[in-house]
Parts: sequence; C-alpha cells; structure tokens
Amino acid sequence: TPSRHFPLGSVMSLRRRYELLNLANETGAWIIEDDYDSEIRYTGSPIQALQGLDATGRVIYTGTFSKILFPSLRLGYMVIPPALVDAFFAARVITSLQVSTPPQAVLTEFIEGGHLYRHLRRMRSLYAERQHVLIDAIADELRDLVEIRPADAGMHLVGWLRGGLSAQVVSNAAQGEGIDVNPLSRYCIDPCRREALLFGYTGVRPPIIWRSIRELSAVMRRLRKT
Repeated sequence: TPSRHFPLGSVMSLRRRYELLNLANETGAWIIEDDYDSEIRYTGSPIQALQGLDATGRVIYTGTFSKILFPSLRLGYMVIPPALVDAFFAARVITSLQVSTPPQAVLTEFIEGGHLYRHLRRMRSLYAERQHVLIDAIADELRDLVEIRPADAGMHLVGWLRGGLSAQVVSNAAQGEGIDVNPLSRYCIDPCRREALLFGYTGVRPPIIWRSIRELSAVMRRLRKT
C-alpha cells in the first residue's frame, strides 16, 4: 500500500519505490500493489504508483470502487503484467466467481460520462471538511487524552493515547456506547509501542462527529478514574 499505508497512513517515498522495484526485478519477485484509496487526497499530488514506475512487469496492481463509491458495489479491478495474463485468466475460469454484469455496465457509463471525476471532487471537499471537524472536536474534548494530526489523504486518522489508557479497553467501552473506534493493536503482529485508536470520519456527519467525541471523552475519563 505505497500510496497510503494502512493503518498508519505513511506514504512510500519515490526513492523507496524504486528500491523495491529493483529488488523485485533482481530476485524475480512479484509486488502486489493495493491502491485502495489513493483517489482520496486533499493536498498536493500523489506520487506515481509502483505500477506506473514498473519497467519490467513485476507489479500486480489492484484497486477497488467500494471505498470511493459505496461498499455494496463490490467491484474491483487488477492490472496484470503481460506475462501473467494467461495464468490469471485460467484461475478466473476455475474459480467461476461471476460479477453481475449490470453494475459493471452502469459503472462504465458513470465513468465515461465524467461523473466519477465530479463525484471524487465533491467527496474530497466533503471528507476534508469532516477531517477538520474531527480534529477540532478532539482538540476541544480530548486534548489531554488524544494526540492527533491532520493527514493529506485517506479516510481515517490515528489518535495516539495519553494518560496511560489502554486502546483495547477504550475500544471495548466505547462499543458499549455505540461508538466504533478500533485499537491500533488489532493490526499489529507484535505489541504496539504506543497505544492508539483509529478514527474513521468520512461516513459521519459533523454533528454526529461532535456528539461521538463528547461521548468518547466521557468514556475515557471514566476509565482514567478507575
């Protein structure tokens, strides 16, 4: 995920991208590039995808419309190096997993009509606003308990916990109040060096963001007293 690492949100530098491509070429390895939300970018220009930099056909590029449109669409795509097309086609036939034709036809018309571009432009503006609201709400309600910074892209932020609280304990308690915040430890193989929560914001309206952060603040302050 070079465009935006999940869950920390880091972006692979151009130098590191070339190093990875050179390593794949030298060892005969394949790189699977999951470009899951690179379209959701608020400032600056994204670094070119690994697939676009690949001169030796070592990158299998994957993307999805589930995040930029809606999850139930269940449509994704792959850009396969020429040397692998026959193998992937054979595997596709064996699995016999069919994707409904009408959604593909409608999506094609949607893209060709320029609607996807306009949709993404609106969503970038909307999501940027909601990110600002989330940061303001945390600064107002949780300044002493959560450290959070804005991001140039993506659909969530990482909030680093202060005050010795356990992210898993906070997540469990928040779930009881109907607030969904995942602990960073859920995505770690080894124990996390710092406790953190993941805050999604793109699908939440500003008034609900404010209300949820106030409720989360009450939960965290109760836990800190125990």
